[in-house]
Amino acid sequence: MEYARLVSVYENLEATTSKLEKTRIVADFLREVPEELLDIIPSLLIGEVFPEWSELELGVGPSLLYEAVAFVSGTSAAEVKNTVAKTGDVGEAVEQLLARKVQLTLFARKLLVKEVYEAFEKIALASGKGSQDRKIRTLVDLLASASPREGKYIARTVLGELRVGVAEGLLRDAIAQAFNVSVSAVERAYMVANDFGIVAKAAKLEGEEGLSKIKMEVGRPIKPMLAQLAPSIEKVFEELGKAALEIKYDGARVQIHKRGDEIKIFSRRLENVTNALPDIVKRAARAIKAKEAIVEGEAVAVDPKTRRPRAFQDILRRFRRKYDVEKMIAEIPFETYLFDILYLDGEVMIDLAFEKRREALSSIIQEEKGKFELAEQLVTDSINEAHEFYSRALAKGHEGMMIKNLKAPYIPGARVGYMYKIKPVMETLDLVITGALWGTGKRAGWLSSYILAARDEDTGELLEVGRVGTGVTEEQLEEFTRRLKPLIEYEEAGEVRLKPSVVVEVAYQEIQRSPNYDSGFALRFPRVVRIRDDKSPAEADTVQRVRELYEMQRQAK
Repeated sequence: MEYARLVSVYENLEATTSKLEKTRIVADFLREVPEELLDIIPSLLIGEVFPEWSELELGVGPSLLYEAVAFVSGTSAAEVKNTVAKTGDVGEAVEQLLARKVQLTLFARKLLVKEVYEAFEKIALASGKGSQDRKIRTLVDLLASASPREGKYIARTVLGELRVGVAEGLLRDAIAQAFNVSVSAVERAYMVANDFGIVAKAAKLEGEEGLSKIKMEVGRPIKPMLAQLAPSIEKVFEELGKAALEIKYDGARVQIHKRGDEIKIFSRRLENVTNALPDIVKRAARAIKAKEAIVEGEAVAVDPKTRRPRAFQDILRRFRRKYDVEKMIAEIPFETYLFDILYLDGEVMIDLAFEKRREALSSIIQEEKGKFELAEQLVTDSINEAHEFYSRALAKGHEGMMIKNLKAPYIPGARVGYMYKIKPVMETLDLVITGALWGTGKRAGWLSSYILAARDEDTGELLEVGRVGTGVTEEQLEEFTRRLKPLIEYEEAGEVRLKPSVVVEVAYQEIQRSPNYDSGFALRFPRVVRIRDDKSPAEADTVQRVRELYEMQRQAK
């Protein structure tokens, strides 16, 4: 299949705002995609190259892309950046610049989807000394073979800004429509596969029967189920009656996969962090008494003397560590608390009630006190006992308490009313930094005010909800500037536009309706709490989530 055909689909998608029409366009296209490309096309349709669980990532920032575009178009990287600033769209800028290149029509050939994907794969696999140069050369070769129209979408894909309005929900519906299967069957298959390529191929070849055959696989992580903020302990118990209470540990979520003697550990972002956590690997190998299992828990960094939780940044230092890992283990010891099981010896567990999953988890874990154990739990229908449990959790230095529906299944990637979190502070939002302003006065030379955006759940588009410049120390300003400068796409009047990559946790006084931001909402008195390195932009909070919190806030007044 020619890449130009995929480009025409992108163009048609951009030309309409109708969700139904976008779904039809994608469905019609999927029917014509050959079997051998169905495992890669779905990701490309939502602006990704590899499935979320894949360990491959492009690792290309604006500067690398601009250098490649400059070489192919016979201009300078500065001119590329200026053109991006004028158009406000890296794709349109690249299209304009590639139109200037010399056309070698004698030996012109059509660029294939497979070639584009293989080039992306080659870029992702480049590592070690000279890897940046190899990435640029591969990009140059790809863009030199591309038409200006094709270059537009290659550039957008490289920077994660496809902007055609296709997100997971729409792609799910399109697969169902394309292959005449139910949306629920597609959704279920995606839950356990976490890969729309696998789902689309099964739907095309075997319909609903094929989708039903897709199983969870040890070594391929799935998205975690998310908790809702509880309005109060009383209101949750009014809804659930008897419930399971657990400590909301102040740590980082981990998904531990065991097959035989092999252990793999994945972070909340589904990154393989096994090599950084050899202490948890050893304990998991001893403690999990099953041939195959996928269990979920929280890794908590603790003070060796007090056993109280340490700062979240200490956890991330462990997760990012590549060298002197044993030294870091001694400095920042971890305790692991397990609270769920998703797969056990060939059986997918997510459809079982939580109380059954907890029983199964308990049956296969040989606890190591203070090192690797089950999350502390109390099953009760007493509001007084719930308040006591909550107070005890806070006294131990943890974030708060989880309240879980005993009869609920596990829904990967969803924030549903099956588990609630109770915290003493206002609910924060995890938002993407899409732009920033250079500071003045004492903050000169630093990016010191940040433009924040939430995800549109239907289109995947990032919509602004405000700007934040408070809650950041001088040390953090230096760290933010170091992290954000390589992501600058262009600059205009002291404001920079950034490749969406960094997620921050933001606290605020309240959420307001606002016509000034394209999300329709604004945060009043926002402040940065921390960078969320454990979250990708795809996991940032949605505009729908902002709306829900706004409504909860109104009801509380």
